Amino acid sequence: MSAKAISEQTGKEFLYKYICTSAAVQNRFRYANATAETDWVRLAQDHPWLLTERLVVKPDQLIKRRGKLGLVGVNLDLQGVQEWLKTRMMKETTVGKAKGVLKNFLIEPFVPHPQEEEFYVCIYATREGDQVLFHHEGGVEVGDVDAKAERLMVAVNEKLSEDQVTEQLLTHVPEDKKQVLASFIVGLFNLYEDLYFTYLEINPIVVTKDGVYVLDMAAKIDATADYICKAKWGDVEFPPPFGREAYPEEAYIADLDAKSGASLKLTLLNPQGRIWTMVAGGGASVVYSDTICDLGGVDELANYGEYSGAPSEQQTYDYAKTILSLMTREKHPQGKVLIIGGSIANFTNVAATFKGIVRAIKDYQGPLKEHEVTIFVRRGGPNYQEGLRVMGEVGKTTGIPIHVFGTETHMTAIVGMALGHKPIPNQPPMDAHTANFLLNASNSPATPATTRTASFSEARTSNNVTPAKKSKAGLPAARATTLFRKQTKAIVWGMQTRAVQGMLDFDYVCSRDEPSVAAMVYPFTGDHKQKFYWGHKEILTPVYKSMDDAMKKHPEVDVLISFASLRSAFDSTMEAMQHPQIHTIAIIAEGIPEAQTRKIIKMADEKGVTIIGPATVGGIKPGCFKIGNTGGMLDNILASKLYRPGSIAYVSRSGGMSNELNNIISRTTDGVYEGVAIGGDRYPGSTFMDHVLRYQDTPGVKMIIMLGEVGGTEEYKICQGIREGRITKPVVCWCIGTCATMFTSEVQFGHAGACANQASETAVAKNQALRDAGAYVPKSFDELDDVVKTVYDELVANGTIIPAQEVPPPTVPMDYSWARELGLIRKPASFMTSICDERGQELIYAGMPITEVFKEEMGLGGVLGLLWFQRRLPRYACQFIEMCLMVTADHGPAVSGAHNTIVCARAGKDLISSLTSGLLTIGDRFGGALDAAAKQFSKAFDSGMVPMEFVNKMKKDGKLIMGIGHRVKSINNPDMRVQILKDYVKQNFPSTVMLDYALDVEKITTSKKPNLILNVDGFIGVAFVDLLRTCGGFTRDEADEFVEIGALNGIFVLGRSMGFIGHYLDQKRLKQGLYRHPWDDISYVLPEHMSM
Repeated sequence: MSAKAISEQTGKEFLYKYICTSAAVQNRFRYANATAETDWVRLAQDHPWLLTERLVVKPDQLIKRRGKLGLVGVNLDLQGVQEWLKTRMMKETTVGKAKGVLKNFLIEPFVPHPQEEEFYVCIYATREGDQVLFHHEGGVEVGDVDAKAERLMVAVNEKLSEDQVTEQLLTHVPEDKKQVLASFIVGLFNLYEDLYFTYLEINPIVVTKDGVYVLDMAAKIDATADYICKAKWGDVEFPPPFGREAYPEEAYIADLDAKSGASLKLTLLNPQGRIWTMVAGGGASVVYSDTICDLGGVDELANYGEYSGAPSEQQTYDYAKTILSLMTREKHPQGKVLIIGGSIANFTNVAATFKGIVRAIKDYQGPLKEHEVTIFVRRGGPNYQEGLRVMGEVGKTTGIPIHVFGTETHMTAIVGMALGHKPIPNQPPMDAHTANFLLNASNSPATPATTRTASFSEARTSNNVTPAKKSKAGLPAARATTLFRKQTKAIVWGMQTRAVQGMLDFDYVCSRDEPSVAAMVYPFTGDHKQKFYWGHKEILTPVYKSMDDAMKKHPEVDVLISFASLRSAFDSTMEAMQHPQIHTIAIIAEGIPEAQTRKIIKMADEKGVTIIGPATVGGIKPGCFKIGNTGGMLDNILASKLYRPGSIAYVSRSGGMSNELNNIISRTTDGVYEGVAIGGDRYPGSTFMDHVLRYQDTPGVKMIIMLGEVGGTEEYKICQGIREGRITKPVVCWCIGTCATMFTSEVQFGHAGACANQASETAVAKNQALRDAGAYVPKSFDELDDVVKTVYDELVANGTIIPAQEVPPPTVPMDYSWARELGLIRKPASFMTSICDERGQELIYAGMPITEVFKEEMGLGGVLGLLWFQRRLPRYACQFIEMCLMVTADHGPAVSGAHNTIVCARAGKDLISSLTSGLLTIGDRFGGALDAAAKQFSKAFDSGMVPMEFVNKMKKDGKLIMGIGHRVKSINNPDMRVQILKDYVKQNFPSTVMLDYALDVEKITTSKKPNLILNVDGFIGVAFVDLLRTCGGFTRDEADEFVEIGALNGIFVLGRSMGFIGHYLDQKRLKQGLYRHPWDDISYVLPEHMSM
């Protein structure tokens, strides 16, 4: 959502900090906040003026008309304020229909003044610009300011001047106050723009000889502008509407939403209620709430919320468990119902999101059964059959009653079932179509033959686009009636390969001659080609870094589909409109600040460009063109017959609901001619009327459907068009959000624009107005399909529509990745792994989640045990591994590995190259003796040789005993590394038979030469054999296999890498130059016949 109310204190803080005006603004920052926990002594210390001035106190909880309600205490001292609060603090109060507890109060200095010094000023946003209202009589008795106030419209991109204010707003203001008020109002307007306010009202504003006093203030800001205004706003708290408590679960979901690219919303209405919802989609969530209220469930409706935008399994799990936790806290005598509903998804993998919900249901199966919860599920979209199957299975395995329905069931039918108004079918009919319906049986790579592309009710017509009519000089350019045709070409902004492939598959199944996507623009890479499929054939689509280059090289393009993020959508859209070839732009991003959207709309109006969006899935013209993910995947395209045109055109706000309309229309009529989702923002780029008039002027459209919603007044233009005879075709309308008038407190629905600011903006009022104007309006959304069918049947009966014979759709190959996800195919893996799995929400080491690794404090040795040996090793074994890494970490710069690393570092090579250079020297002669020592000593010991036999045999065979011998250390100068390890092993290992055998060998070898000691490599090698064989985690064969495959040398490689990196960093830090070996350290031995 965008426009959010802020507290009076926050609003005044913004004003005092950032207003720029020559008017003297008094009492800046002189306010104090009081709650039930307030320490009054401390408060007086922090705000000394509380002890010296007369005061005003009032609740700061988004309550309107506090003065009339007796909720303002005036002209009190601090003691009087405390007494006044005693009778009100934490007391329940009724304001309108809302009941709430007064808990947050604002204390300010009292400003004595006569009535004539009170004024009223308000600024609020509209589609065309910002309205400034001013009235020369402010205060409690201001009355109907909409009727009485002077008005001034400041158009988008225009500035407000003091002269305009004086001439148009201050006509009834005394001369001595005009200059001060004009300066203040201009400063206030600039503040309003700079801080992205959408509403700012001061009543009264008091002007005395000392300056301006802001007494009471109400404000809303555009929360989507947070990324722009964060530095000035800081961390803004948005209080809940009066009458609704702020719950920690709501804050938790809001935090999940902020961290996610998906949309997650939760509002608690009545935590004791028995009807709970978990609905996918902003529009669908409103429709379900409407239907529950229409069927008498408003008092039992516990929550409003939605999840959409392809949330991950973990995100849906977190969302679902929050709702299940809330609904299983208090029992209800009638049990409870959970409605898991949704429209037909465009791109969300239903099965994937349902996995998260199923996990939550399994975790809460006990409480769900205890609270007698019955679950009703209805969903459609990509892979929905598998999602419904899994949901049905969990009902059977847990014993929880779960009733599952798909697209064959009307979207809201489950509400009637849940509330007992409709019978629950024993075996609901399931649609036959599944994803394997897409598989091509012919193996022919050719483009399928052209199928019917004209409407069911008209002869085939020319595919030429209707050109934009030339406008008279000075007037905005006229828009084209036809946005898309069979030859339409588009540029896609953003690397949305899945959406592009979906468009190409749609093109192919519609028998287009060429793909609709001519190119892509992606500023974050260089120019290149991206591979896609056209049927069976691979094609390359150009990707450009620059939009200018893409436009120049593809002059045939007239549509831009923008997947730019909310931060870059404005700039990229404004750039696109500089190219005259672009006639239509679809903006997918949600969360674009309203001020930026209005600038886009203004430029689009000037240039005759049609904007679809923002916050939309796009639109579709069957047989011709589709925007991005509109219409969902191919199984839904085919099921809803979107590969060929019908006779019905629709316009909706919601993307998910537009897909639901595709489903309803395909089941009740001859199909969709065109459908557009204009987007859920307050100011969509194009309006209902824009598209309804296009449909009115399009011969192939015989009937129009409009799905409006609460908020805004655009639907009244449809009423006007019908009355004036501009719209003559049958129009079926329904405005969602009828439940809003039944709630006791304001609820912001999933779409930013779905909020009524006055009675005329309610869905109930608009539905009645449309009905009165002559539109076909059902009693509820539940009956929309019946009304559509009735009107269509009438058109067929009177010959307006002549249904044509259905043509079987062509087939298109299924993507391998999607077929695999659906379980339709299997393929042997290229390689296998058994130590780590990163695919889920949490990294897993050999079956142990990373959080458990840290919780158990396993350390580096424990992690190595998991990744190398797939075992959770005993604590002593983990400690021994870590000791081995420590003692092998380095042995000075003179050894070959360190020397190589240093030489590389001084040659200017990078860390990886230098480290690799050192590691490549590790082998039998340097550092690689661990494995060899372990093998030699194990073989001798296992064959029954006594130590003397082993030594003699190795001497006889002319082989060195690996792990024996040291250049510097000897029996008289022992290696302390070996001594440390020996002490630890002797104290902690359950058995050291291999080590004892090696020490006996050492006694023999050192008797011949004192430096033939058991060195650190040999010690680690034999001790590791003892560890593997006796720790209890390995069989004898497994222990021998780890030695055989070289695991022990890994200890030295891992340990010594630390030292090599240390040498690299040391050389860089010391800024050592290129190394050249000195001549006097080289013996030049040339062949004698070559010497002079």
